[in-house]
Amino acid sequence: MLELIGSWIIHFISSLGYLGIFLLMTLESALIPIPSEVTMPFSGSLVALGQFNIWFVVVAGTLGNLFGSLLAYFLGYWGEESVVRRLIVKYGKYLLISEHEYDQSERWFRVHGELIVLLSRVLPVLRTFISLPAGVAKMKLPKFIAYTVIGSFIWSYVLTELGVVLGNHWNSIGGYFHKFDIVIVIAGVCVVAWYIWHKLKHFKKPSVS
Repeated sequence: MLELIGSWIIHFISSLGYLGIFLLMTLESALIPIPSEVTMPFSGSLVALGQFNIWFVVVAGTLGNLFGSLLAYFLGYWGEESVVRRLIVKYGKYLLISEHEYDQSERWFRVHGELIVLLSRVLPVLRTFISLPAGVAKMKLPKFIAYTVIGSFIWSYVLTELGVVLGNHWNSIGGYFHKFDIVIVIAGVCVVAWYIWHKLKHFKKPSVS
């Protein structure tokens, strides 16, 4: 399945250029499971061949992520939690979206706050779904846009640069990223756990009378 999707992505970008990158990254952030681990590295390989400009590629990827994230954000903002959940239960199977994945992103947003919108752009699963709970929670739009742009720019640049470096071997990146998804999650959890522990330690300090 992944190989079939990858072949379709390659054809799509080869046909539409920067517009193809924008559309694919829009779909990924709009809850459609299009792997950016294929889209951006392949685009980077075309940069290495002199067919694309790296900054145009990164900007197209970033703007695509932003536009798709805004679609998901407003779905949550206007639809409210109950409506969003009903839509996922009824139609999620057609888009490979599970209620469990929505619950996970909602829980992370509720526990870790708005900053998770920025951090999630480099985390598996969450980078696709985090916009929904952000919209449901009525996160301020300027902050949502800023966090989304920063995180998406970093993600797009890193994947594109890897594609440039690897050239014709770009297709090995996707497999490695999927293998290390669990490592990325564990690392993220450890960072969050340390932050919470640090805050709790501060609050537990005895007050001076």
